[in-house]
Amino acid sequence: MPQTTHITVEVNGRRKDADVEPRLLLAHFIRESLGLTGTHIGCDTTNCGACTVLLDGRAVKSCTVLAVQADGKKVMTVEGLAKDGKLDPVQEGFVAKHGLQCGFCTPGMLVSAYALLKENPDPTEEEIRTAISGNICRCTGYANIVDAVRHAAKVRRRRKA
Repeated sequence: MPQTTHITVEVNGRRKDADVEPRLLLAHFIRESLGLTGTHIGCDTTNCGACTVLLDGRAVKSCTVLAVQADGKKVMTVEGLAKDGKLDPVQEGFVAKHGLQCGFCTPGMLVSAYALLKENPDPTEEEIRTAISGNICRCTGYANIVDAVRHAAKVRRRRKA
């Protein structure tokens, strides 16, 4: 019988308790144990960024974080972006500016963009490109993604005004 460790994690504002194997990756915990399949697994080597989540407010690639490392912390997945059935401005921007095609990279892109806009409400194109540089998109060429993040930034600033 494999050894397990008890963890308590706040995921998208809800407390989750679980017994996990010490070697279980956070990405697998999120998808398999919690059933939150918006976090995609593309590479298991931190190259693609499809598994990006916020861990205590910081964007991390959950394919290289152990679930036990999230014990006592807050995790936000792409499912946590929308509030009360209303899309976050980042999600709205990706729809309005066609920032996705196949959609595989989209969850990681959305979370990375959300993290950027929390820290920098008015990023330059270069700052946006730097923030999403850890996320690989094989479909869009990034121009629409950058436009989507710019759009989201404008919407967020307008809503705060």
